[in-house]
Amino acid sequence: MPNSYRDLPKTELHLHLEGSVEPETLCELNPSLTIEEVRARYEYSDFLGFIQSYKWLIEHLNKPEDYALIARRTLQRLASENVRYAEVTISAGLVLWRGQEFAPIYDALEAEAAAAPVEVRWILDATRQWGVEHAWSVARLAAERVERGVIAFGIGGDEVGGPVEWFGDVFRFALDAGLHLTVHAGESAGPESVWGAVRLGAQRIGHGIRAADDPALLEHLRERDIPLEVCISSNVETRVVRCLSEHPVRRIYDAGVPMVLASDDPAMFHTTLTREYELAAREFGFTDGELAGIVENGFRYAFGKAR
Repeated sequence: MPNSYRDLPKTELHLHLEGSVEPETLCELNPSLTIEEVRARYEYSDFLGFIQSYKWLIEHLNKPEDYALIARRTLQRLASENVRYAEVTISAGLVLWRGQEFAPIYDALEAEAAAAPVEVRWILDATRQWGVEHAWSVARLAAERVERGVIAFGIGGDEVGGPVEWFGDVFRFALDAGLHLTVHAGESAGPESVWGAVRLGAQRIGHGIRAADDPALLEHLRERDIPLEVCISSNVETRVVRCLSEHPVRRIYDAGVPMVLASDDPAMFHTTLTREYELAAREFGFTDGELAGIVENGFRYAFGKAR
């Protein structure tokens, strides 16, 4: 193992572009904001509070150039952590919600990816609580860009407000279009949400920590080799787990479920990918060998061909 988890050549498979915007960058984009105001917005009492702050952040991204800047800064930070390959989620559903044209925003992001020090693929994400037609709109945008760096379609947002069963036809369309499928599930809802996502074809599960409450589900994930994208700090910050010591990452790993570590919305959750590895070692007793295996999982379960 290298001297630091930062030195490990890694992948980042669960990273929201917009949630990577540091307060300083947001103030640069909108000088009327203060650092104190942004930092206050980056604190939450629960998951729905985080969603409201995320929407507030999105409202300050107004031009393709804004997206280009946040992508450039995000990819530079990933490179500084020796991330070699990243699958970065774009909140395309929120772009449409704001009435913005997605094409020039994607063009700007595509150009940044081409010049980046990190190999990049994109995941387009729909906001599940806004319903099936909304998800169809995002899935079509993703399908149109399969040959231009979009690797997957996903859904995020409020699991209770947008049950996964709504989206079966959309998922089938995405898979038939050559897209991979990753679904936020078992984050703010229970194991039944993960079961639903798996039954509908999810190839990776975003978060999935509530699977720890269902031994049969853990066995199913292990046998079907379906990995969880585990984001420790995120789950603590949004209070989907009450405190760090109660996070089930160790139980999930010990059950043999494949998993990767990821940072989710690192600026909004005051973390980095390196810190997630440090937390796993310090707070949950993961050995260097176990973490090396998790690093390898990132390359194994990447939808693209991570080098």
